[in-house]
Amino acid sequence: MKAKALYDLMRLDHGLMLFVAVLIGALIANSGSTPDLIKLAFSFLTALLLEASTFALNDYLDLEIDRKNRRFDRPLVRGDLEPQAALAAFYLLFPLGILFSFLVNLQCFAIATVTGIFAILYDLRLKKTKVIGNLYIAYIMAVPFLFGASVVSPAIPAAVWILALIAFLAGEGREIMKDTMDVAGDLSQGVKSLPHYIGGRNACRVAAVFYLIAVALSFVPFTLQSTSYYGNFFYLSLVCLTDIFFSYIAVAISFRKNPPLARYRKMTLVAMVIGLLAFLIGAFPGR
Repeated sequence: MKAKALYDLMRLDHGLMLFVAVLIGALIANSGSTPDLIKLAFSFLTALLLEASTFALNDYLDLEIDRKNRRFDRPLVRGDLEPQAALAAFYLLFPLGILFSFLVNLQCFAIATVTGIFAILYDLRLKKTKVIGNLYIAYIMAVPFLFGASVVSPAIPAAVWILALIAFLAGEGREIMKDTMDVAGDLSQGVKSLPHYIGGRNACRVAAVFYLIAVALSFVPFTLQSTSYYGNFFYLSLVCLTDIFFSYIAVAISFRKNPPLARYRKMTLVAMVIGLLAFLIGAFPGR
């Protein structure tokens, strides 16, 4: 039980997605060849430990809001872990994550340090201003690609920037959907999100715009010459499947009066996993 509670607290399933994103960035920057395995391992540990520690801090600080929103997926709400255990996890894992980034190179150390500072600011202050906080969450979904490329080279390839932008846009749309689901609990805690200012339906339409821009950009890597994505039909077929998910959700949340946002949000996670697989396959040349 405690093992599952710690797994849920640190969102270790997200850690796998982070690893894949870091690997994709490194592969693209290294022209499809395997980068230095020790540095790659340190970069993965950086991403995993920073992600796990800041999720633990988030759950510690958000306990009352999560109780209001009946977030029984959170181990602190279920009572499986004491709040102090989450705080201890943050104090232990966060500095370890920064240390491992230093062992990669200075650029990775700088990215990890800046990201870590933003993560703490988000947990302490920015989440209360959801419009700004959502931008941070979207950044967190994009930065692993840039971090992975930095493992190999200080010059980040254009393809990596495009993939990071796609992840940023999809992440922003997903967070706006979440805000629409959580608006009652957020307001009870004095937290104002985009749905509070423009209404739930309009917020859903804004999320749809982010999804559709991400869909449009997903075709750009296929046209980039001198990259492994150019003319890569393995990449194209998988990314089109991702695009079908996001396009369907975008249309549904724009026009349905009471869309099942919780179900659609789970669908976006499936779409993101497929998209990551597309990005990964496309990162290898000769496919």
